[in-house]
Amino acid sequence: MSNKPNILFIMSDEHDAAVTGCYGDSLVRTPNLDRLAANGVCFDSCYTPSPLCVPCRLSITSGKYVSHCGAWYNGSTLESNETPSLPRLLRQAGYTPYLCGKHHLVDEKRYGFVDLLNGKLTGSNKAGFRDPRDQKNVDNAWESRVKSFHTGEESVVLSDDREVTNRVSQFLKDYDESQGPFFLHAGYFAPHFPLIVPDDIYQYYKGKTPDPIPALPFEEQPFNYQQQQLGFGSRKASREDIRKGRDLYWGLVDWFDREVGKLLSVLADSDVADNTIVIYTTDHGENKGDHGMWWKNCLYDHGARVPLIVSWPKRWAGGQRRAEACSLLDLIQGIAELAGTSCPEDWDGDSILPWLDNPDYQWKDVAVSEYYGHNRSSSITMLRHDGWKYVYHARFDEEFGPQYELFNMIEDPQELKNLADDPQYSERRARMHQMMLDEIGDHPDQITQRANADIRKRAAG
Repeated sequence: MSNKPNILFIMSDEHDAAVTGCYGDSLVRTPNLDRLAANGVCFDSCYTPSPLCVPCRLSITSGKYVSHCGAWYNGSTLESNETPSLPRLLRQAGYTPYLCGKHHLVDEKRYGFVDLLNGKLTGSNKAGFRDPRDQKNVDNAWESRVKSFHTGEESVVLSDDREVTNRVSQFLKDYDESQGPFFLHAGYFAPHFPLIVPDDIYQYYKGKTPDPIPALPFEEQPFNYQQQQLGFGSRKASREDIRKGRDLYWGLVDWFDREVGKLLSVLADSDVADNTIVIYTTDHGENKGDHGMWWKNCLYDHGARVPLIVSWPKRWAGGQRRAEACSLLDLIQGIAELAGTSCPEDWDGDSILPWLDNPDYQWKDVAVSEYYGHNRSSSITMLRHDGWKYVYHARFDEEFGPQYELFNMIEDPQELKNLADDPQYSERRARMHQMMLDEIGDHPDQITQRANADIRKRAAG
């Protein structure tokens, strides 16, 4: 047996942490994730580096914020296939880094992974900038999405994820530890849309899921979030659409949990069980109608907060929780430290390993998330600290922006009362704004211009 632990890194796509039993949902059936949490450490305030598929995944691969690695939108790649990456660090530490399933990597850029199953690169290459003066819904955007709100036994999500489960299960059964330690990224598609779920699962949730978090009047919302709804056409969503979509989403989380259960059962019966760390997370959340929004692309918690569970009973007692804010980039630093290597000095984040080992460790309690993707006018940057969330919507022009949001996440976890313009909290807003600038090292107004120019250059070829 290797002295170093194997690492099974399970990553789903578009899983709102709140729709999990161990994060407080009493309706959803997630016994396998709940059991993993009961045997591990559950992080209550972990955030994605970006609430969009490719930017998040490139960020955690490169160890840098999206504004530092240029992962602006779903058409992004890292500068070179030889870019320093987590898989390459793990190789240097004696690991073989395997990838099975979805991670949004193009064929010519695998960044050091060995493929068990090459997941398809999906998503639009269009950035989709929108002028905040444009108040037109995109024709048929909502209608085309809602066509996939139905029951069924087959979909691209269900078929791809079954194959991931089969391939990873076979790998765990056959692995010979004389090969040395492995890092295995099991990339699942669920619970990402299309929201197609077997009927027996859907029937359990039909008409039972909670109502969405209410939205402010449209004209009072930040201009970026107005453009999100217009660009995706979700203002056309009927009450029936919202209800069915939410019921199906809960069902898809349930279906995904069953796939996780199959993996964990195979692992438990394998020769590598005792020496394998299991990590579960996702790339971003799902709005599912909350605040009037769908999909991801926003910095509300349902879009930007992610589940994070780390389990290895050999080292950490189960049933523990960590409340303070952290980022998936802190997790990446922790994985590197667990593997016995260190990250380049220009990587972002701090290792969570000391905090994992000691719940009383003086953790920094900081997380940053950035959005430069499609259906937005300017960028959106979030800082989470000390029970508060600060969100900065960068300037679009002299008429639009900047805009600010400030939420007391302890008293107002649904983010219903924006305190940014309340004089009582002006000092806190200013302090968190400066913390944001210090963390990312530049001003979002300037980064937005750089991002827009880079995106246009790439689009032009």
